Amino acid sequence: MADALSAIPAAVLRNLSDKLYEKRKNAALEVEGIVKQLAAAGDHDKITAVINLLTNEFTYSPQANHRKGGLIGLAAATVGLTSEAAQHLEQIVPPVLNSFSDQDSRVRYYACEALYNIAKVVRGDFIVFFNDIFDALCKLSADSDPNVQSAAHLLDRLVKDIVTESNEFSIEEFIPLLRERMNVLNPYVRQFLVGWITVLDSVPDIDMLGFLPDFLDGLFNMLSDSSHEIRQQADSALSEFLQEIKNSPINEFVKLGGDQLVPYYADILGAILPCISDKEEKIRVVARETNEELRAIQADPAEGFDVGAILSIARRCCSCNLGKSL
Repeated sequence: MADALSAIPAAVLRNLSDKLYEKRKNAALEVEGIVKQLAAAGDHDKITAVINLLTNEFTYSPQANHRKGGLIGLAAATVGLTSEAAQHLEQIVPPVLNSFSDQDSRVRYYACEALYNIAKVVRGDFIVFFNDIFDALCKLSADSDPNVQSAAHLLDRLVKDIVTESNEFSIEEFIPLLRERMNVLNPYVRQFLVGWITVLDSVPDIDMLGFLPDFLDGLFNMLSDSSHEIRQQADSALSEFLQEIKNSPINEFVKLGGDQLVPYYADILGAILPCISDKEEKIRVVARETNEELRAIQADPAEGFDVGAILSIARRCCSCNLGKSL
């Protein structure tokens, strides 16, 4: 504590907890400059003391303005550290994550802003906190305050960008987080989850199709959501997976989907029929098995079974096969 107090003038600490945002912001800029000087001098013990002061005396304070000042101060310290911030993240990130559940909506807002600024500096180095960050963002996506929701949305976009460019992200560790939330009914959370599924599926090095059984049922459930936008997003995600499945063994998909696949019957059939005559025997076997699974589904026109579309697919495949034989 003494080291920190000797590094940061008392006036700066007072302003850091002031009720006026401008005073807190200016104090944070002072903290940034102080930490930058300490980093240049290699005095990481004093930097640690400063971060501890910001954490214990500010972010964990019973006074809301102190907590706001602590958050903006931690973000400023991170900016001051720049490339050396990674070694202090174990101190910096936890108090910010803790503030996501603060009872004061403005504190939650500043927590989003602080983590956004921290993430911009450290990028992939904070992937080690991803599980906790994802959990926090999932909750904030349904926050009661629209300003907090908006701030969380901006943070979410940045986290997605960082994850898609990171080699440290583990899809195997992420899937359990996704799976346990897929049956949530809150519309904001559903949009949040579909957004992550869609983004990760667009990353070439991530095989979301291989984990489809973990969240397929949840996506199908979203097709009956009262929100048109959510139904549309879920439908779009499922359609994208269907396109990918056309180049993959698809019998497992049909087994899992069951009668929920009725609206997609024609699309799936269009993927299966050409494979029945494929030159690879393994593909032919899987295609025949999948076709049997599909035929076993009890299809009712009232549930979206489009007979016309099925006949169109069958006719097209017959024409292609006739053309090949000629």
